[in-house]
Amino acid sequence: MSDNNVVYLTQERLIELENELKLMKTNGRAQMAQKISEARSHGDLSENAEYDAAKEAQGLFEMRLSKLEGLLSRARVIDFSQFPKGQVHILSTVKIRNLKTNKDMEYTLVSPEEADMNSGKISVTSPIGQGLMGKKTGDKLSIKVPAGTIEVEILSLN
Repeated sequence: MSDNNVVYLTQERLIELENELKLMKTNGRAQMAQKISEARSHGDLSENAEYDAAKEAQGLFEMRLSKLEGLLSRARVIDFSQFPKGQVHILSTVKIRNLKTNKDMEYTLVSPEEADMNSGKISVTSPIGQGLMGKKTGDKLSIKVPAGTIEVEILSLN
């Protein structure tokens, strides 16, 4: 996982993104063109806020489409057979205890594109993600985070 350009995804996430891209290229572009056409029909384009909004939405749409194409061109499906058993790796769910506060936390390590702190998914490139990679249940470690250093113990690993 040393190549920063490669994006590691599960097969399911890859299919979701491919479907989103397909939908954007078919229905999405047609809808954008229809909105612009409709706004254009409202008269003078120099004073037409609806037209300006439709063109801006089209720009954001095309930017998202381009980002998806770039992401999919770098995507690699994760092959779990390549990972050592009993060690933290991408898509591991790790329960850790902060040894200073005695508070338990559970995280699933994912690619940066799938990270969502609200659902307990942290990036393997985040400070905590990097600190946990390759470690085992029972390991105690110090992880440098933006707020300082935290001392944690790995309680369980799935």
